[in-house]
Amino acid sequence: MKTLALAAALAVLSLPAQAGPIERACLSSDRPGTSRGLCGCIQNAADLTLTRGDQRQAARFFRDPHQAQVIRQSDRRRDADFWQRYKRFGDTAAAYCG
Repeated sequence: MKTLALAAALAVLSLPAQAGPIERACLSSDRPGTSRGLCGCIQNAADLTLTRGDQRQAARFFRDPHQAQVIRQSDRRRDADFWQRYKRFGDTAAAYCG
């Protein structure tokens, strides 16, 4: 029983190290209402809808929101494809975490 409790405690303590790029960016942002639960939920939505590369790109938007506008207005096909995935991520996060 002690081993199980210790394993559970270690798992909880290791969560921040295993946090994905969206969760880490969310937790480090200065936006009001930020919580570990909300940021974890948003990361779960990202895991469902975005590749790891997409997640790294989207995480940059927390530091520099203007970059989202740059990508959205870009004429490049790659940016347009990313933006469609990013919108799907936003819709998913809003539905699950809203």
